[in-house]
Order: sequence, then C-alpha cells, then structure tokens
Amino acid sequence: MSGPLFVDIGFSQRCKRGENICGDAFKFCRVPEENRIILVLSDGLGSGIKANILSSMTSTMALKFMASNKEILQSAETIMSALPICRTRKISYATFTIVDLSLNGKTKIINMGNPPFLFMHKGKCVNIPCSEICSPNWRDRSIEVYEFEISEGDRIVLISDGITQAGMGTEKYKLGWRVEGCRKFVENRAYEEDNRGSQDFAEALIKEALLKESSYTPGDDMSSASIYFRKPEKLILFTGPPFFKERDAECARLIASYDGSKVICGGTTANIVARELDREIKTDLKSARYDLPPVSGMNGIDLITEGIFTLTRTAKYLEEGIPPETGDPAVMLAEILRKNDIIEMLVGTRVNEVHQDPNLPLDIEIRRSIVRRIANVLKEKYLKEVKIKFV
Repeated sequence: MSGPLFVDIGFSQRCKRGENICGDAFKFCRVPEENRIILVLSDGLGSGIKANILSSMTSTMALKFMASNKEILQSAETIMSALPICRTRKISYATFTIVDLSLNGKTKIINMGNPPFLFMHKGKCVNIPCSEICSPNWRDRSIEVYEFEISEGDRIVLISDGITQAGMGTEKYKLGWRVEGCRKFVENRAYEEDNRGSQDFAEALIKEALLKESSYTPGDDMSSASIYFRKPEKLILFTGPPFFKERDAECARLIASYDGSKVICGGTTANIVARELDREIKTDLKSARYDLPPVSGMNGIDLITEGIFTLTRTAKYLEEGIPPETGDPAVMLAEILRKNDIIEMLVGTRVNEVHQDPNLPLDIEIRRSIVRRIANVLKEKYLKEVKIKFV
C-alpha cells in the first residue's frame, strides 16, 4: 500500500420482524499506539434481547482480546466459554467476524460461523485463501483466518446470515439470496461512483436484501458493514468571527485557498468571508421550512448554515443517528462532515455582538463547547481526524 489511506466504515442493520432490538452487534475501536483499527460483527443465537446480549458480549470481548494481541484460538474459546447457556437449546453460541486492520496495509480477518466476507479489489470480488483452526473444546466449530494486503479502492463487506438467507422459502429465492447474490450486487454497486461511501453502501445492501423478502420485512436480523480504503478527503469548517478583526482577511484567504470541502457556520462569519472575498451570499429559501434558519450559498463554498443552533442540532444527529431529511440544514452539515475524513475547524473567539443578551451564556463558551462536542463524536464514533484551531 503506497501512502496513507483513510478507512471509511459504514454499518446498517434491521431487526427481525416482530422484534424491537437486533440480535446482531457491530463494534469497532482504534488502537492508536499501534496504528490499528479493529472491527467485530457478531450474530447471537436466536433473536431479540437474548441474542443481543450474546452478540454484545462476544463483540466486546473480541475487541479487547484483539487489541491486546491475545492468541486467536485461546481468545475464541474464552469467548465461547463465557457466554450464557440457552435454556432451550442447551448451548452458548454467537458467531463472529473480526477484522484487524493495520494502517500500513496488512489485514487479518478471523471468521467463526458468519457468512464469508466479501473482498473487493478493482471492482471485483476476490477469493482470499485461509487457514483453518479447529477448536479442541468445541468440536463442531472451526475458525477461519485470512491474512492479506489492502490497497486504495479496496473494500471489505461483512454480512450476517439474515442477508444471505433473505427471501428463503419464496418462489424465486427458495434457498435465500445466498452469498453469490450478495456478491453480484456489490460488484454492480461498485461501478456507481456516487455510491462508494461506506454508509451508503451498507444501507444499499440491506435495502436490496429486504426486496427479496415476501413482506419486505426481515425474517431474521440483518446486518451489513462496509470498510472502504481511500485517500483521505478534507474539509474545513469556519465558525465565529476571529478575536482580532485584523485577522478577518487572513481567515477568509485561508478558506478561499483550502484544498477540500468548505463549510461556514454562522451569519456573521459568512458576512466576513463575503466582505473579504467580495462575494455574494444567496439564501436558499427552500430550507426555511425547517425549525432552523435556512442554508445559504456563496461561490466557492460548499455549505453555509446558521451558527450555534445548527451546530448543536448537528452534534445531536451525529451522536444519535442522522435522519433522512435531506433539506434540514443540520442534516446537510452532519452528512458533509460524515463524508469527509480530515476535518479542520477554524473557530473564532470574538464574542458575537448579536448574542449580547445578558440572559444568555457567553457566545464564545457555547461555541467552544459545541465544537469540541462535535469533534469528539467525529473522532470516537466515526474515526475522523479532527483538528481545532482557535483564532
């Protein structure tokens, strides 16, 4: 692998019909001191809360064992021995797929019981040879270990059996959609340039699986994860006027010359950039139907929103999940942040004259707090690289 790549991770799932909690679990973590990312998809026995407990325990233990470089077989047997016993079937069981990514390109995947992962290279699914480890304590179970190198444009797709078994028993899919059906779909999807983002990719796979079901509802828990390797995409977000007015021009020039996406949050901030660059701001009244001020446009700027209220709503969406409302200014901001990898925040520290109501907290403290909140969730939940500069 040549040059640093960004790992774009997306995940989507649906609960089995009649259940309100998914029996699959997907977790990931970064091991910064070793430049690694570890991901786990686990499928608990059955469905509902019991399955969720099994899969959550399995994925949590797997993350900890892999992060500490524990031996594979010993870790797997410890996981299986620790799971609670099902009273009906008298077994403790959860399948899992572990992906251990070293950001220098080396990848290890460990699979026990899940459908095989799909590895896409140059738009085609490629079969990777594996070694098999048999468990002396669990005779009916074996562990597959794959080791290979990744490069720019490669993608790893993880799926639970709710995907491969979609439509099982129907006239067209008597044996389910199966791995081969998934493989054909993801290869076709790979040619759609606008849909290369991992979150969109994972959601598209789930939606396609649902089309195989007779009632368009899952007969089993469905989970899909996409791991895409690409050159990092950059974004700068400018919010708040600089402390010294003399720095207005400097900040505007920085925005103008930035090599990446450009976002401005705040009317005063947008006016500074417009004045210094001699550009016009145009308000998009179509987005005025939401309970946030509408977005605006400016030549060379990808998105302009109101400041504090939109940033606060954006933080909530990033933490709890981004809704599908395409015209909501906070959704638009959350989406553009999610789709970029290196995010630089230029945060002005001048108190905004507009917010000089003595009954309100100082604008500067609100802005600092919400920017840090957004930065934290981007780093922890979305594995983004975030830099904050106060001016």
